[in-house]
Amino acid sequence: MQRPSFPWIWVVLAAILLFLPGKAGRLLLDVLGGVTLLVLLLPLLAAGAGFLAWQAFRSRLTTCDACGATSFGSALCPACGSPLTGQSGNGSAPPWTTRGTDALEAGQVTIDVEAVDVPAAGDGDGRQSS
Repeated sequence: MQRPSFPWIWVVLAAILLFLPGKAGRLLLDVLGGVTLLVLLLPLLAAGAGFLAWQAFRSRLTTCDACGATSFGSALCPACGSPLTGQSGNGSAPPWTTRGTDALEAGQVTIDVEAVDVPAAGDGDGRQSS
C-alpha cells in the first residue's frame, strides 16, 4: 500500500500567495488575521457575557429570612411559606447602607483600643513552652 504524497502543490501555492506582495496575498493575510482574532477573542467575550448574565440573575434572587431557602421572584417562600421581605434581592439596598436615625458617619466615631500585655508561654502560668 502506497502512502499518499504530501500536497506540495498546495503548500507552494499558499507560500506564493503569502510572500508575493499582491492583492490576493494581502487578502489572505487579512482573512487569516481576522479568523485568528475571532478565535482568540470569542471565548473572552462569551465569558464576559456569561458573567454579566450571572450577576443579573443573582441580583433577582431572594433569600428567605426564616429558613434560608433561595427563590426567584415569588412573594412567599416555596420551602416554608413565610413572606419574603426582599432584603437580599429585588433591588432593595442592603441594611448596612441605609441611613436611619442611628446611623453614624465614620468621621464622627472614635474607636478606643486598649493594649494588653500577654504573658509568654513559660511565665508561671503552668504551661511549658515547646
